[in-house]
Amino acid sequence: MTTLRTSRRRLAAVSAVAAATLLATSACGGGNGDSEGGGEYNAGVNKVANASNKKGGTLKFVGVQDADSWDTTRMYYGFVFDFARYYARQLVSYSPKPGKKSVDLQPDLATDKAQISDDGKVYKYTLKDGLKWEDGKPITAQDVKYGIERQWAQKTLSGGPTYIKDVLDPDGKWKGPYEEKSEFEGIKTPDEKTIEFHLPKPNGDFEQMLAMPTNSPVRKDKDTKSKYTLHPFSSGPYKFKSYTPNKSLLLVRNKHWDSKSDPLRKALPDKVKVTLLTNPDERDKRLLNGDADLDLNQRGMEVQGRQKALKEHKGNVDNPQTGFISYVAFPQSVKPFNNIHCRKAAIYGTDHKSVQTARGGPTAGGELAVNMLPPVVPGHDESDDQYGIRKNSGAANVAKAKEELKKCGKPNGFKTTLAVRNTDKADVKSAESIQASLKKIGIKVEIDQFDGSQGSSIVGNPATVKKKGYGMVLYGWGPDFPSGQGYGIELWHSSKIRDNGNNNYALIDEPKIDKGLEEAIAELDPEKSAEKYAEVNKEVMAGAYYLPLTYLKVVQWRSDRLTNVYAADSFSGWYDFASIGVK
Repeated sequence: MTTLRTSRRRLAAVSAVAAATLLATSACGGGNGDSEGGGEYNAGVNKVANASNKKGGTLKFVGVQDADSWDTTRMYYGFVFDFARYYARQLVSYSPKPGKKSVDLQPDLATDKAQISDDGKVYKYTLKDGLKWEDGKPITAQDVKYGIERQWAQKTLSGGPTYIKDVLDPDGKWKGPYEEKSEFEGIKTPDEKTIEFHLPKPNGDFEQMLAMPTNSPVRKDKDTKSKYTLHPFSSGPYKFKSYTPNKSLLLVRNKHWDSKSDPLRKALPDKVKVTLLTNPDERDKRLLNGDADLDLNQRGMEVQGRQKALKEHKGNVDNPQTGFISYVAFPQSVKPFNNIHCRKAAIYGTDHKSVQTARGGPTAGGELAVNMLPPVVPGHDESDDQYGIRKNSGAANVAKAKEELKKCGKPNGFKTTLAVRNTDKADVKSAESIQASLKKIGIKVEIDQFDGSQGSSIVGNPATVKKKGYGMVLYGWGPDFPSGQGYGIELWHSSKIRDNGNNNYALIDEPKIDKGLEEAIAELDPEKSAEKYAEVNKEVMAGAYYLPLTYLKVVQWRSDRLTNVYAADSFSGWYDFASIGVK
């Protein structure tokens, strides 16, 4: 447990430095003293804006992208992890505190954090008394077990992370609750209040994995399999009242939730309402007009709305450093990106500064990314700039790009297709900037916009990627939990290449990278493990599998009505939804 706490302290220290730097150097100016629009600029960064315990009212979210899934097993978008805590609880979860203080794990459904065996292979929890589902029936250890075991049902429930499955059953011997009649021996429930996890080998991040909403309880008799996303059964303070995909969602109070058993969720609003649009500018207009309180997707405001907010309503704005990175992956299944030199040509040929500008500059877009490990993840090494991105002030290195084109047998360039989410204007603008800069070296890029809510079945499906000829995939990524494993294993390890719900878009299958990750995971000393993740990151960059763009910062809106608003490192610098109330 010392390892876990130390690792989180190290992350918190890095995050605190990043936040302090942001407050001191923000291009918006003004610092915390600028108060317009009913509050203070950055009032929700490293502190709580409008602290209050008053209950009532309707909290109004607006977004331009629906969840990939509201089913806790299948979800993978960061904002969905955050939102899911309204209706789903876990054995352990994060502290309801701002900034670095949020990363400490606290008991949630469990009475305490894990009792861990001396060899680090057994984690034991006891459930609290009086836990109830939305229909009043008790939440049992068997419900927690079943909810986690759904991760094995990848044929039916693909899309979500499978950390627990991969740790407990690395060889994939058990076929899942829909196919197997035998019990899974890796999770034991000797009675209704006790649950034990038996690991084949120690993993210092295991309890961090359990804190993910994907490890919430699911009651077997309420499991509607692929339709569960339409009405997940609630173990939290709110329950689904109505849901129309891509249009609206309404949560109301779960009368059987007991606040005494759940100090981690304030549950202040009477209702939580979500309105889904297709136009980000319309979203920003509703925020500015007071028709909505905050952005569901937490991706930041668009140019017009951002400029108006910073000029006229600066007191309603926060500019936190997030744990996310914007990047382009090169699927090696699509020629000519099976050739490392063609990949390097695209990296050198991209004008990184123009991409940063397209995303909103240093304030709204973030700092230039020189490698694939964000600053908030232990192991980040800002000196690892193998392509001279920072050294060249973000400008394209045309000479080096043309050298690499010759080496890959394409001296006159080639054609390719870049896939980008149509739900994120900053991503689309980034794609257009990349298209313009690569054209100068002979790489002709066609941009194909896809539905962001369908990402796991489009760019997450290697067969579809190959069929559509997606040589480049523009996306964003942040740590599932704060460690190199929580950030990098899904992107880099060959075992994570899936037929659907794949996140290793570059299709990296490199033994040296796999071995490096495995050694880092097995290392219980956080300092040494961070060093090992840094080495893995260097190998990833040397292989030119990814084109890093920016370490994301965002301009977030919080309405005058909101109380208890703060950016939490536990959610990569986004607001902790479960604590927010309304006046």
